[in-house]
Amino acid sequence: MTGPTVGRVNKHVVIAGGHGKIALHLERLLSDRGDSVAGLIRNPEQASDLEANGARALVVDLENAGVDEVAEHLRGADAVVFAAGAGPGSGVERKDTVDRAAAVLLADAAIAAGVRRYVMVSAMGADEAPEGDGDDAVFSAYLRAKAAADRDVLGRRELATTIVRPGMLTDEPATGQVTVAEKTGRGSVSRSDVAAVLAAVVDDDGTAGVTFEVIGGETPIAIAVASLVN
Repeated sequence: MTGPTVGRVNKHVVIAGGHGKIALHLERLLSDRGDSVAGLIRNPEQASDLEANGARALVVDLENAGVDEVAEHLRGADAVVFAAGAGPGSGVERKDTVDRAAAVLLADAAIAAGVRRYVMVSAMGADEAPEGDGDDAVFSAYLRAKAAADRDVLGRRELATTIVRPGMLTDEPATGQVTVAEKTGRGSVSRSDVAAVLAAVVDDDGTAGVTFEVIGGETPIAIAVASLVN
């Protein structure tokens, strides 16, 4: 437990895909520093896991909900984070309905609720999706869905959006150090370090409009994120 961060204004942050591995790390980080955190989940049985990480669970199915329903969950938020995903084993159709359409829905709902700050967890290589067959076709569909969502959300003048594209995700312990750049090259990064990057980005509106990749590295996260400021 780190305790609230001194000298900063606490925020209310809503995370779509609130039961994902990155989201659970992020919920704990935000809660520990004094922020109010809520996570959007589809399965009410997951609520206790969010609560254990300091977040309030809000049950809503982003594949079937409307803008007004989602907007009600976002009212009063200072920022939203899209960390949802169709996940392993899902097919081409759900890559579109979750990885693209749900991200767009969250953007629509954020605008309707008057929330300007939007942080997207995207994917490295989203702008370079190859064609493929079988499993490769599903992965290509995932990258295309991510790229389409990124373009849509970045194009909203009503939103201050940052796109974060992690490298290969691991469950290794946090190091507190990363490499960030428009193009980092291939590499791995722990989910806990990605969560720490997201927490820093939520705090730094100067990264609005920036799309960047993140992998493990040797630069402290606060310094790395500060280097991205427009």
